[in-house]
Formats: sequence, C-alpha cells, structure tokens
Amino acid sequence: MSNLLWKSLVVSPAVLGATLLVSTAAMAAPNPTTKVSSAKQLGVTEVAQQPEVLAQTTIDQVNRYSNEGNQNNSQSQVTSVSQFSDVQPTDWAFQALQSLVERYGCIAGYPNSTYRGNRALTRYEFAAGLNACLDRVNELIATATADLVTKQDLATLQRLQEEFSAELATLRGRVDSLEARTAELEANQFSTTTKLVGEAVFAVSDAFGGNTGDANNTVFQDRVRLDLQTSFTGRDVLHTRLAAGNATAFSLRDDANNNLNALGDAEGRQTFQIGAGDGNNSIKIDRLTYEVPIGPAQVYLAASGGRHSHYAPVNNPYFFDQTDGGNGALSTFASESPIYRIGGGAGIAINLPLGKGGGILGNSSITGGYLASQANDPGVINLSSGLIDGSYAALGQLNFSVGDRLALAATYVHGYNAAGGALFNSGSTSNPELLAVGTRQANTLLNVGSSNSYGVSAAFRPSDKLSISGFASYHDITGFGAGDDYEAWSYGAGLALVDFGKQGNVLGLFAGVEPYSRNRVGLPGGGNNDLPYHFEGFYKYRVSDNVSITPGVIWLTSPDQNSGNDDAIIGTLRTTFTF
Repeated sequence: MSNLLWKSLVVSPAVLGATLLVSTAAMAAPNPTTKVSSAKQLGVTEVAQQPEVLAQTTIDQVNRYSNEGNQNNSQSQVTSVSQFSDVQPTDWAFQALQSLVERYGCIAGYPNSTYRGNRALTRYEFAAGLNACLDRVNELIATATADLVTKQDLATLQRLQEEFSAELATLRGRVDSLEARTAELEANQFSTTTKLVGEAVFAVSDAFGGNTGDANNTVFQDRVRLDLQTSFTGRDVLHTRLAAGNATAFSLRDDANNNLNALGDAEGRQTFQIGAGDGNNSIKIDRLTYEVPIGPAQVYLAASGGRHSHYAPVNNPYFFDQTDGGNGALSTFASESPIYRIGGGAGIAINLPLGKGGGILGNSSITGGYLASQANDPGVINLSSGLIDGSYAALGQLNFSVGDRLALAATYVHGYNAAGGALFNSGSTSNPELLAVGTRQANTLLNVGSSNSYGVSAAFRPSDKLSISGFASYHDITGFGAGDDYEAWSYGAGLALVDFGKQGNVLGLFAGVEPYSRNRVGLPGGGNNDLPYHFEGFYKYRVSDNVSITPGVIWLTSPDQNSGNDDAIIGTLRTTFTF
C-alpha cells in the first residue's frame, strides 16, 4: 500500500498536488506542542507529545491504528465549506479548504457536520480524501474542463513536486520507520486491552521528639503498586492492582512511654504506609474494581479493596493522589477528608450528573455508594458478615462546580460496624495498615455500633499557580454497649503553589486537626481533651516525567489529645517512580 502511494506521488504531479492539499487542509490549526528536532536540517518539523502521556499515547495509537477500519466514521461529501460547523474564515487553511470543497469538490465531512481539522489525520481518512480528489481530477481531465484544471495548475504542481522532493524522501523514510515500529509494537504488546501503570515509592524517614524520638530509628521503607488497567470498550476500566511494601508506622509515645499506635492511635500515618501488606514485601491484590458509563451515569463496582475516594470527588487537588499515591501529600490526613475512610471493601456506587449545562445545576452531580467490609464471608453465626448483615458504609454526596475555579461537596456517610474495631478503618477490622487517621478516642469502637457522619469540602483555584482546599467533618457514633456513644470532629485546609521553582513542582502547606473526641467516657485511658493539631509541609520536586523527590515534615502537637505528651515531628524524604 505504502509503496504504491509513494510511486504514485512521484509519477503524477496531480496526485502530488491533491496529496499536499488534503494534508494541509487536514491540519487546519497549528499544534501548540510542536517543536523542531534534528530533522529541521532537512526542513521537516517534528510534532512532540507531552511527555507524561507519551507512553499511553503510543499504545493508544497502536490500538487505534489496528481498529480504524472497523470504526463508524463514515464521511459524507460536502459542496460548501459553510457546511462545516467547526471551520471559520479566520482559520489559517480556510482558503485552501474552500478551494478543495467548492472548486474541486473532493472533501468529505463527518456525519455531524464537522471537519475536525485540528486533529491528527488517520491513514484511512487520508486514503478517503486522496481517493475523492483523484476521482475528481480524473473526471475533470476526462471531460477536458479547461477552466478548472489548466496547464498552469499542472505546472505549479510539477514545480512543487521538484521543490519538495527532499522533504518527500525524508517523510517516506519516516513513514517506513513508523510502520516498522508499529508492527513491532503490535507483535510484542503486552495486551490489546490492558496497560500497566506502576508506582514505586522509596522513603527515608525518622521521628523526633521526647519518648517518640527515643523509640524510633531512621528507616528506609518502600511500597510498590502495579495496576493492570483493562478497557473493553474504550470508555470502561477494570483495575487489578497488586501491592507490596515493607513500610510500617512510627511508634508514637505518650509521657508514660506507652505505644499509642498499639492502643488505636493513627496520627501522622503516611500514605506509602497504606497498602503495604504485612510489611514484608508480600504481594497482595489491594484493589479490584470496574468502572463503566451507563447512559449519563458513571457506575463503579468493587469486588475487593473498594474505597469511597475511588468514585467520590474529594476536592483536595495536589494533596490527594489516587488514594494514597506517592505524588501528593505525605500524610493520609492531608490527602483526603477522614469521612472517606469510613468503611470500604466490596459494593457499588454511581455518579449521576444533574442538569444539562448552564444555570446553578449545570456543573453539578450526585454520588451514591455502598461498600461492605465482609461481603465475601457467608458466615451467619455472629451475624457480622455478608453483603448486608456485615459491616458497611453507605455514602451520599452532592457535588457542585462553579466554572473551573471552584468545586464544592456536601457528604453524608452512614456506617455500621458489626464487630467493634475502628471508625476510620477503610473497611478493615483486622488489618492495622488500614487504620489510617485520627486519635484513638475518635477511632475506637468498643462494641457493635453505627455512625452518622457529615462533611463538607471545597477547592478554589484563584489562578493556575495557586490552589486552596479544605474540609470539615462531624461524626455521631451510637454504640450498643455502655459508654459507647460519642462524637468526633475533624477539619483541615491546604495551600498548594503549583510550578513553584520549576514546571511540575508543587509546594504544599497543610494545617488541621486530626479526628478527635472530647469528654469520651467508657474508653480506658480516655478523657484527654486537647486538640491534636497536625501541621505539614512538603515540596515535590519533579526530576523527570517519571521521577519526583519530595522532602517534607509532619508536626503533631498534643498526641493522643494530651498536651502533656511531647510533640512528635516526622521527617521524610520520599522518592516516587511512576511508569
């Protein structure tokens, strides 16, 4: 196919002219990411994609190239350039397109009356346009229509062919090289439906301050995630994520040198310490979810490892990174509101847009979800397992957006814990790695109990370089034992300076109060009423498109809600590799 095409271009000036005109009109707007490479010496401009999407785009191009012939992109002939809804007289190639349409009549458009001149031209689209022009040229020559195809036209085309012969030879070599690379990718690709997204976190960290400092050593910890993202229709995605790590949390100590972590305290927990399994780099599946659009709604199904922040907007840009990823805040508290860590596991959720654009509801949506912690367990002895009878959390959230600068959300979560444990456990009653945030007085559920939680969140972007976000939550817990009833609160706000010092860098500052409960009775060792303030600062330095280094500090005051305990300071140097 390619040999015939190039031979035709060399032999026939009319074919060459049609080719140049079709290619020019197809690129009706300049690409803002265009850069000149070493090929500039030959007069060729190389179009470069943004680095962060290069790997994904390469696979997508291969898949699109393989399936182009089956796509329903039927085109229809047009007789006037005004029939294209997306072509304006101010477009730089308007006159060339107008000539092809109204003089030669060899341009086809899409069924929705668009031309799509600013997108990449596929081989099938090029062949269709070229064929239409060739048919028209042959028709004009056969009918000897001298006023349309003149000797001057042919002479011009001949001159163009001679003038651009070097460029055409270069382009032919590049096309042959791209076809060879495409064939190699198609022959050796991992899967036609699945791509691998990976993240590896290396972190050197230490804790300081009184008994806490004495009880901890400097550590070098890691966590690795491999996410197999499978799409069957191009719009859905199946996440099968493997995780392993050796990270464990620091031992926070009170003034009597008691280990607060062992008592249920999770203050200062860092994101890479979530999903680390048993701390021995053992591999486990920590997420198995499927997302698919059904009509206007987006449906989320979780078979294992489901989290509310997978499907509900958390409104915390630059601090939140894909549920405890390695490119946002250092701590789990600064990453997302604690309300999203109530419950988890298996279940279903739906996000439904409200309104059809314009007005106060134009950019709003409603989110609802249900996740059960023991959905896989059929046991009925203790009435604490299964999809319905076991622990669960049901979430409802209203999302509002005002333009692209302000986002608001109001959240309600009703939770039921069938076997005691912890409130902010992300759906686990046995794995301490998922006890992610808060003091023990806010976390500890002594017996079976239910909770009603209310939260608000907001994100405001006054400029492209500045983001302000915050959240607040209130939790009303009703237990089934004596002294189990209590209330908990939490709030925080963050400031992110984007591209600080270099494009891609982020300076983040966060302050708030981790989940706490005052005047808690019935809890052994409880009753402390000081506010556990959390201050955090980090600077994500982008070394390359796939590597970032983030130094940062977490400062905790009044651990365990007791100002008599020494402040704890956690220093971390985190390196994140993404691929």
